[in-house]
Amino acid sequence: MTPTAAPARDRTLVGIGWMVVTSILFVCVTGIVRYLGSDIPAVEAAFIRYAVGLLLVIPAFAPLLRTRLPAPQLGRFALRGLVHGGAVMLWFYAMARIPIAEVTALGYTAPIFVTIGAAVFFGEGLHLRRISAVLVGFLGAMIVLRPGFQEISSGQLAQLAAAPLFAASFLLAKGLTKDFSPALIVAMLSLFCTLALLPGAVMQWREPTLEEVAWLSLTAVFATAGHYTLTRAFAAAPLTVTQPISFLQLVWASILGMTVFGEALDPYVFLGGGIVVAAVTYISHREAVAARRQHTPPAVATKT
Repeated sequence: MTPTAAPARDRTLVGIGWMVVTSILFVCVTGIVRYLGSDIPAVEAAFIRYAVGLLLVIPAFAPLLRTRLPAPQLGRFALRGLVHGGAVMLWFYAMARIPIAEVTALGYTAPIFVTIGAAVFFGEGLHLRRISAVLVGFLGAMIVLRPGFQEISSGQLAQLAAAPLFAASFLLAKGLTKDFSPALIVAMLSLFCTLALLPGAVMQWREPTLEEVAWLSLTAVFATAGHYTLTRAFAAAPLTVTQPISFLQLVWASILGMTVFGEALDPYVFLGGGIVVAAVTYISHREAVAARRQHTPPAVATKT
């Protein structure tokens, strides 16, 4: 193995590892939001989650006190906060109204947008193995969802609308990893998401209970950690590598829904989940093999 091939393989495996951790953290968030239900308005719940998250990441703003970011850079952070804030609000709405596995399955339209966007904006190659892994993982998600066999609800529509917004947020985050640390990227997301959600939260505000605030604070802890690990994954490996790994979240979400919330034991969940696991295992193996064969790091690896 050449000296340059080992770092390429190691970065790929590190990115995959961070993405697996991310999937677990985000499922913890899913479980808490599902538990809270629809008693609290979606935009208010999202605002509280990000306001608490902002308190958690205050130390990460230290670099901003020493340097002043130019307006275009702040604009990139603000745009991501606005886009992500809208996506999170729609996701909170969907989580309170449709089963966990269904929300997660619908969310896997996002990686399709991410993979295409990564190729268009970052020049990441759409290798056959990467395209295959995303499409097979998406097929597994669709087996769980079985579109066309049930009436479309407002929760499903909300999650479908959230997917391209999340994809845009992830693409913006990938671009930011070239210039900023993961901690600062997460901190700025918390700041601008809080600001973006504030007007809607004020308009729909109702006094939250102490229990709701406590649970949403715990959500902020898991979600903030998840965004940090997600950003580390983006910095370590191409988006077209990390996105198929996110399909593992469907497996964790399905198990959570059945064991904790008594959602129906559906054999299609296991069939689709098995396909997802197969796709994730395949892409992880193929990327590791490809990295070992490279004599120099791919161009995109030198930029992240």
